[in-house]
Amino acid sequence: MAAKLVIGKRAKQVEAKADSTSDSPRASWKTTRSSPKKFMSFAGRMTITLTATTIMTVLILVAVLAVVWESQFQQYTRANMERVATSTADSLADQYDVVGSWTDEVLSRAKSATTSSDVGIQVLDASGAVIYDDTWASVSSSSSADSGRSTSSARASLAPTSGDNVVTAPVLDAAGSQIGTVRVWAFGTDALLTKSDAAFRTSSYNAIVAAAVIAVLMACVIGIFFSNSLSKPIKRITSTAAQIRNGDLTARTGLVGDDEIGQLGETFDDMANSLEKDLKLEHRLTSDVAHELRTPLMAMLATVEAMQDGVLPADEERLGVVAGEVQRLSRLVDAMLQLSRIENGTTPFKPERTDMVGLARGIVSSQEQLFADQNLRLRFVVDSPRKELFAEVDRDMVRQAIINLMSNAMRYTPENGWVVVSVGADRGDVLVSVADTGIGIAKEDLSRVFSRFWRSDASRERVSGGLGVGLSVTKEIVDRHHGFISVESELNKGTTFTIHLPRDHRTKAQAAVQEALPRAEADKPPAEDKAQAE
Repeated sequence: MAAKLVIGKRAKQVEAKADSTSDSPRASWKTTRSSPKKFMSFAGRMTITLTATTIMTVLILVAVLAVVWESQFQQYTRANMERVATSTADSLADQYDVVGSWTDEVLSRAKSATTSSDVGIQVLDASGAVIYDDTWASVSSSSSADSGRSTSSARASLAPTSGDNVVTAPVLDAAGSQIGTVRVWAFGTDALLTKSDAAFRTSSYNAIVAAAVIAVLMACVIGIFFSNSLSKPIKRITSTAAQIRNGDLTARTGLVGDDEIGQLGETFDDMANSLEKDLKLEHRLTSDVAHELRTPLMAMLATVEAMQDGVLPADEERLGVVAGEVQRLSRLVDAMLQLSRIENGTTPFKPERTDMVGLARGIVSSQEQLFADQNLRLRFVVDSPRKELFAEVDRDMVRQAIINLMSNAMRYTPENGWVVVSVGADRGDVLVSVADTGIGIAKEDLSRVFSRFWRSDASRERVSGGLGVGLSVTKEIVDRHHGFISVESELNKGTTFTIHLPRDHRTKAQAAVQEALPRAEADKPPAEDKAQAE
């Protein structure tokens, strides 16, 4: 199967899985065109989500409210009917006790029991016969002396036949005997529900539906404003990212705040600052590397062309010049490769408990003859009451860092000058200082001494032979140990570099991870120059 690479501004790299049995060399790639958006925006999705959530909440609320409200309303209407029936029965009983029988005078109390035309009342005697019904179409009453009760003819009642739709109450005389029954019902659409009650229920449901509609509309409006306020910073970040992608490295979101969006904007701006800084350093590095390589290459080219043209003899001296420049290029490439490996973390880091006094003393002893050949005096000082100072370090890396500082001091110290290497302690750190009586560094240049290929104008005027990356390598080594370097210098007086290495590398590493704040060299007070020249 052929491999395929799709590349473009908006394209993601796509790789087809190669068939393990295929050895086809075919490959292709193409740029993709920008297709129109076919998906809903983030603000639209947020609005729909909020609206749907509100609708579901309102529907659930309405359903629960309807069930509860209907049950409570039915209980309320039944209780009203029961009160009417009870009050009517009590009124009839009182009048019956006075008269002693069911007469029109007694039954007239039933007529005045309610003023609502939606409520029907029926009175039954002890035998269950209907003696009063306010729904009769016509009534003909007569008094009988023998029975003492009313009779009616042409009776046509509208009373419901179902017992569930009627509320009853017993009529009791003074002795507590049941002398009759009062039945009450309503002329509404439902059982025991009057027309006014039905209208009230309907209006209540309409109000609930209206409130639900208003809630949904308000949710839509709030969702639109909320989603727009939430998507606006995201759009700003997207726009800023597009500007940076198109080459505008100065574009920033300007977002700040304590919430996640504000922190995202601040982190994005910090990333943009780092990216801009890295790209500038990359451009500067490319320029510096080209400058550093051009000088030896031009020297070799001029020498070789002169020998080819017969201007200079191809003797051992000329070939030695070419060989020296080749060695210089080789050292430069090796130093850059080492610096890159340390920065990328590919160089193995093997910290172990090491006596820094013994390590520094051994380095000074091995470098004494080299300094003597340059007419420089080298001295070692232990600035601590203890003879041994232990720290967890990578011996090879720290050895190289100290040698780099000593080589830098030797290169920029005039003849008969002094270079003093001292080892001391400060709280939880072990200090290794290299002081010289050289040309010094200007105050405005101190912040750039660890930059790649940087050398002061004074040092460039000297034939120092330096590559300009030694201090950069030293800084990376110290950073790898979670330490820092301080520099003190005065023009024409000398310079002191002090390495601060933590005694417990693992403790410092854990603290660095927890705090997530790298140590700033500018925040550290410069170490006092305790090395004194004789």
